[in-house]
Amino acid sequence: MIKVGLIGYGFSGATFHAPLLEVLENFEITKVLSSNPEKVHQDLGNVEVVSDLQPILDDSSIQLVVITTPNLLHFEMAKQSLLAGKHVVLEKPMVNTVEEAEQLLEVAKERNVMLSVYQNRRWDNDFLTVKHLITEGVLGEIRTYEAHFDRYRPDVQARWREQEGVGSGILYDLGSHLIDQALHLFGPPQFVQADLLHQRDQAVTDDYFHVVLGYDTLRVILHAGSVVPAHDLKYIVHGEKGSFIKYGLDCQEEALKAGKKPNSSDWGEDDPAKYGELTIEKEGRSETQRVKTIPGSYLTYYQKVYEHIKEGKASPVTAEEGLLTIKLIELAKLSSEQKKAIYLSE
Repeated sequence: MIKVGLIGYGFSGATFHAPLLEVLENFEITKVLSSNPEKVHQDLGNVEVVSDLQPILDDSSIQLVVITTPNLLHFEMAKQSLLAGKHVVLEKPMVNTVEEAEQLLEVAKERNVMLSVYQNRRWDNDFLTVKHLITEGVLGEIRTYEAHFDRYRPDVQARWREQEGVGSGILYDLGSHLIDQALHLFGPPQFVQADLLHQRDQAVTDDYFHVVLGYDTLRVILHAGSVVPAHDLKYIVHGEKGSFIKYGLDCQEEALKAGKKPNSSDWGEDDPAKYGELTIEKEGRSETQRVKTIPGSYLTYYQKVYEHIKEGKASPVTAEEGLLTIKLIELAKLSSEQKKAIYLSE
């Protein structure tokens, strides 16, 4: 059993972390840092609610600290937790700068504790399906990989992610997911070329990005916008043997928001109407078929966290991977400002 201190109980903590930890028998949430004890108790029962970090750091029974606060607070809270000898899960993006990420890596290594980033979108049903087709060679050598995370939110909302400040904006928010997925599949690129915009009236931070990651003969295109009424497109992947096109967002977020428990037999199952379309070239003609989507499983992330801490198995998302994602975010911002491709070797 791993006892957990949960830092923050806003949308992320209440939706993406607590429900998973609650149904996994190898974890127990024992303390929650929150300014809303009524909501915590309503959801989690008699768990202790604290108003600052120190009681969690002082509790020797707590092995794992899960940080779900706004980005601006990630670095300092993670550093204090690591120095206290706690394993740490950081909500994405890991931190706001490469320098902060490097400092946390150093502390984690010195204290010999886990530092991991909650990149749950690696376990989206659509991404698992794309990953399977690529790794199994169904599409052949990949030439073009295009991933979207579009939304229709034409009005700027009073949320910290849409206000001015370090770590705000759609590139840090949704871009960290798409970049992490691409790195997970293809590794570090040779260059980054990006276009970031404020498209909406009253926007004060980026609400649109188009990022190209360049490899030898592969181009990875990552795209997100906030003014996309028809926003159902997720993946377009072209290889030497065929293509795969997928519409529809993974269902787990909506299920969690609706209060459903992530341990039902049909958890993560896709709507058959949203199954992706695979086209294979055979002997000069095309054959097209629907591909059943692999069920999504956000629980897998925390199952792998347990196995890493208790059994020494691989971390589900390493701190080094989190650092590289932040590096590409910084390079994308620089590319957009300078209006040119930025090479990682520069």
